[in-house]
Amino acid sequence: MEKSGYRTCVVSAETKALNVRISLPSSKSISNRVLIINALSYSPWEIGNLSDSDDTRVLEAALSSNDHIFDIGHAGTSMRFLTAFLSKVVGEWIITGSERMQQRPIRILVEALRKLGAWIEYTGNEGYPPLRIRGSYLKGGILELDGSVSSQYISALLMIAPVIEGGLTIRLKNRVTSRSYIEMTLKLMELFGIKSVFRNNEIRVNEQSYQPVKYSVEADWSGASYWYEALALCDSGVVELDGLRLSGLQGDEAVENWFRGFGIETVPTDNGIRLIKNVEMQPGRLFLKFHETPDMAQTMAVLCVAKGIPFHFSGLETLKIKETNRIAALQNELAKFGAVLTEPKEGELSWNGLVRPEIAEELPVIETYNDHRMALAFAPLALTGKVVRIAYPSVVSKSYPSFWEDLVKAGFSVGFEE
Repeated sequence: MEKSGYRTCVVSAETKALNVRISLPSSKSISNRVLIINALSYSPWEIGNLSDSDDTRVLEAALSSNDHIFDIGHAGTSMRFLTAFLSKVVGEWIITGSERMQQRPIRILVEALRKLGAWIEYTGNEGYPPLRIRGSYLKGGILELDGSVSSQYISALLMIAPVIEGGLTIRLKNRVTSRSYIEMTLKLMELFGIKSVFRNNEIRVNEQSYQPVKYSVEADWSGASYWYEALALCDSGVVELDGLRLSGLQGDEAVENWFRGFGIETVPTDNGIRLIKNVEMQPGRLFLKFHETPDMAQTMAVLCVAKGIPFHFSGLETLKIKETNRIAALQNELAKFGAVLTEPKEGELSWNGLVRPEIAEELPVIETYNDHRMALAFAPLALTGKVVRIAYPSVVSKSYPSFWEDLVKAGFSVGFEE
C-alpha cells in the first residue's frame, strides 16, 4: 500500500490474542556499518539481506555514486559515517540534509577529524551540516572524546582508524553512552579482519588492512521491540519473528530480558525467534537504564502509560539530538492520553502512574516529528481498544518500511486519510 501521499494513518484492533509470523526488516545499524566497512575492504561481494530502510538506501546510494554532492535527508547515521569516510577519500565532497539534519550538531566529529588532518568546513551554521570536505591523507594518533556523546561519532572514527597512518587510539572521558553500539562496530570490523583493543575507556586500533568477506545482515532487534510491546498489550499469543537471532551483536536484544516481566517468553527457533505469552503479568513500577539502548525509550514509555505502570528511566542523554527531541516528543504525545511525564534530571524521564482525564484528548492524533520511532511505538496502542491516529505514516520507511502491512497481517485494521 502506498503511504507517502497520506497525512494520517488510522489504526484499530479488536483482537486480544496475537498470533502472527513476521519477517522483520534487517538491522539498519548493522547494515550501515557494514556498508562502510565493505567499501573500505574493497570487497567484490554485495552485502546479503541489506536493510531497505531509508537510512541504508541513502548511504548505499552515496557510496556507489559518481556525484560529489550528497543529500542524505534525515539520515543521521549516514551523515556521521560519510563525514569520516569521505575525509579519507581523495576529492571534494558536499554533504547536506533535511532542515532537521541541519539542526543536529556535528562539531565534535568534525573537530576530531581535523585533528587527524581532515579539511572540513561548514557551509551554513558553524557546528552543523551542510559540510564541504576535501578528502586527503589522514594521520592517526590519540583522540580524547566525551564518552557521553553519540556513539555514532565514535563508530565513524573507528571504522576509518585501520586505514589511516599509524592507526588510532580513542580515550573516552566520563560515562560511555551506547557502549553496545561501539562494541557492535568493533565486532563487525573484526569479522573483516581488524584487530582492536577496548579496555576500560580506551580503544586502540592499529594501522592494518580490511579483508573482504561475504556477509549477510541479521534481523533488527529494534523492530522486534514493537512486537514485544504489542504482545504485552494482549492477553495471550505467539509471534514468530523470522531472521532474528540472540547473537549478542545488537544492544537492543536487552528487550528479551525486560519483557520477561510482562510474561513474554523468548524461544530461539530454526527460522528466528518465537515470542510466547501465556500469562498476564506486569511490573508494579519500572526502572530502566537506557545508556546502551536509547532507541527503546519510546517503546517502553508508551507501553508503561498504556498499562498504567509508573516508571523512572535514565540514560537518555542522547535523545534530544535524535530525529527529533524525543524527550519533548514523548511528553507532548503521551499528554494527549492524560500522562504528564517529567524530566527530573538531564537524561531522565519519569511518570507517576496517574492519568489526568482533564488534559486527555478524545481523538488524539500522534505527531511523529519526522521520527519513525514515534509512529512505530504508538501504533500498538490500538490493542488497548483505542483508535490511534498517527500523522505522516510514511515516516516508518526510515527503518521498517513494511510495518503497516505487518500490522494488517497481525489482525489490525489500518487505514489512511488524506
